[in-house]
Amino acid sequence: MARLKVTQVKSYIGSKQNHRDTLRSLGLKRMNDVVVKEDRPEIRGMVHTVRHLVTVEEVD
Repeated sequence: MARLKVTQVKSYIGSKQNHRDTLRSLGLKRMNDVVVKEDRPEIRGMVHTVRHLVTVEEVD
């Protein structure tokens, strides 16, 4: 199954509480944190919510 490498590239300071909660549930705590998650619709939805704060790469 495909995996997604999600990297937080911007700070969440000044963003909505919903965006902060989404970053936290993805496992991102501070800038330049990286997590690798399974490519599922739930994860894609969370990434879409905070797309302005993260970058996404597909990993095998």
